[in-house]
Amino acid sequence: MNCLIVDDNKIALAALKQMISMDSSLTLIKECENAIDACREVIEGQIDLLFLDIEMPGMTGIELVRNLGDKRPMIIFTSGRTDYAAEAFDLNVVDFLTKPIIPVRFMQSVKKARDLYKTKSISIGHKEDEFVFIRDSNVVRRLKAADILYLEAMGDYVKIYVPDQVYSIHSSLKSVEQKLTQSMFLRVHRSFIVNVNKIDTLEGGTLIINKSLVPVSDAYRSALNKRMQIL
Repeated sequence: MNCLIVDDNKIALAALKQMISMDSSLTLIKECENAIDACREVIEGQIDLLFLDIEMPGMTGIELVRNLGDKRPMIIFTSGRTDYAAEAFDLNVVDFLTKPIIPVRFMQSVKKARDLYKTKSISIGHKEDEFVFIRDSNVVRRLKAADILYLEAMGDYVKIYVPDQVYSIHSSLKSVEQKLTQSMFLRVHRSFIVNVNKIDTLEGGTLIINKSLVPVSDAYRSALNKRMQIL
């Protein structure tokens, strides 16, 4: 995993750098002393994991995470103050390490990131062939787009529902939506995309797809009605 350290404390930065060097699953790309430089590195580079301090001049680590959008990598917060932990975990980060960081906690945190990295989608596309590739643990699976019932955003992950199975990939719903066949799929809620061909019934603000309930928000209701060609 390509990683980036963001910390304005030289002692903390050096300690993290040493621990990273001892883990063969990690490749340190760069070190940044402020969130603004880090933002540029994340947007322009290929960063998988961010070791991010919270209290920094100019922009805090929490502010950085909120500004990264779809380019956001996995995040491990580092801080000497535990009172940031609740706010940090609300951002669906991998972990929160309290300084001074001990090697055992560092290894536990990296293992969490490594396990999540294994679920990361490597390819979603080939619209003309109407199939998608996803990574399920260490196995890359090919799914027929026509078999997908609906997709649900859950934090930094997207759940893909097919009959009798649910897969999770590390991605944003917006990113997935851009790669799906538009003639087949439609967003019906900020957290849901459905396969229009799988809709059984629509009642009020709820769709029923394969006995599952999917909410429809007012913002997407008109587009759904048009797509369904309701008589």
